[in-house]
Amino acid sequence: MLGWCLFMQLEDEAKFEYSLRGKAWKVYWLLLKGGHPVSVRDVQKALGFSSPSVAYHHLEQLRQLGLVQRQNVGGSYSLVSEVKIGVLKHFVKLGRLLFPRYFFYAVFSTVFYIAYLTTLMQSFTRESLFIIFFGAIVSTIFWYEALRFWRLKPF
Repeated sequence: MLGWCLFMQLEDEAKFEYSLRGKAWKVYWLLLKGGHPVSVRDVQKALGFSSPSVAYHHLEQLRQLGLVQRQNVGGSYSLVSEVKIGVLKHFVKLGRLLFPRYFFYAVFSTVFYIAYLTTLMQSFTRESLFIIFFGAIVSTIFWYEALRFWRLKPF
């Protein structure tokens, strides 16, 4: 039974990944990042689509996937479900902002690295030199990964 549930979950994830690409991905990212309902014209203007019908097509595609719903009054679309697929697996949403998960690791390691350098390091011993180099390498790797995932976002 557990195997069947896992298979269905992977199948649903594959379906979402296949459907959420290109312009549909950009529309989903806009809704996820914005956190408020948007109209067809808002999507067209924000993403530079050639006509409202292109925005409408992709919003309807997201609605059929069950990710957005159309409001009866005003015809705006709002996000009703978040999926963690593709690059979204590596992002954390705080309010209206999306951060790469590695951003928090980078900040944490850098803060403790600087705290060690400014307050805890007494003298240059073999152990302190190891910590200096190790801390610099770890912080650099985390910042590199955070920037790499930041560049993968749709816009």
